[in-house]
Amino acid sequence: MGKWDTLADKATVEKTMAALKATGINSYFVENGAAAKQKFFELLPEGAEVMNNSSTTLNVLGITDELAKSSKYVSVRNKLTAMDRKTQNRLMQQMGAAPEWAVGSVHAVTQDGRVMIASASGSQLPGYAGGADHVIWVVGTQKIVKDLDDGNKRLYEYVLPLEDARARKAYGMGSAVNKLLIINNDKSRIHLVFVNEVLGF
Repeated sequence: MGKWDTLADKATVEKTMAALKATGINSYFVENGAAAKQKFFELLPEGAEVMNNSSTTLNVLGITDELAKSSKYVSVRNKLTAMDRKTQNRLMQQMGAAPEWAVGSVHAVTQDGRVMIASASGSQLPGYAGGADHVIWVVGTQKIVKDLDDGNKRLYEYVLPLEDARARKAYGMGSAVNKLLIINNDKSRIHLVFVNEVLGF
C-alpha cells in the first residue's frame, strides 16, 4: 500500500481525535465498515431531513441506498431527483445547500484537527461549511495526514487521479480541485466517524 492509503496507527488516531475535540468537532472510532454504518444511523435521528452528498465511502457501506429507500428519513436527494433543473434550479441549489443534515465523507483530516474537502462543482460545500444544522462524515483512517501541506499532497497525488478516473467513467468528463473547503473550527454540529478500514479516496 502507498502512503496515502495506509491506515493510521492507534496513537495517531487518538491524537487526531483529541485535536478535533479541541476544534469543536465530535469524533468517534469504529473498527470496520459494518460498525461505521451502525454508528451513522445511531447519530441520524428518524424523521431527519438529510442530504447525502456524493461519497464513495457511503456508497460502499450501503448508506446511500438505505437513505434513498428508507421511509425513516426525508431524502433531499430524492426530492432533487424529481425536480426540473431548467425551471427549479434556484430552489434546488437552496435545498442542497441548507439541509437539516448533510452527510458524506472528506478527503483529509490533519493531526491538528483540520478537515479538508475538495470539490469540482462545490455543490456539497455550503452544507458542510455552515448551511446544514448537522453534519456526519464517515472517514477511513487512511485519510489522516500530518498537516495541511500533506493534505494538499494527498488531494493532488492520490485523490484527484482516482476521482478523475471515476468521473470520466460515470459522467464522460474529468474532475478537478476547483473548490477546497478547510474547516479549522466548528460549534459541535459536526460528527466524524473514523473507521479502521480503507474506505473511499
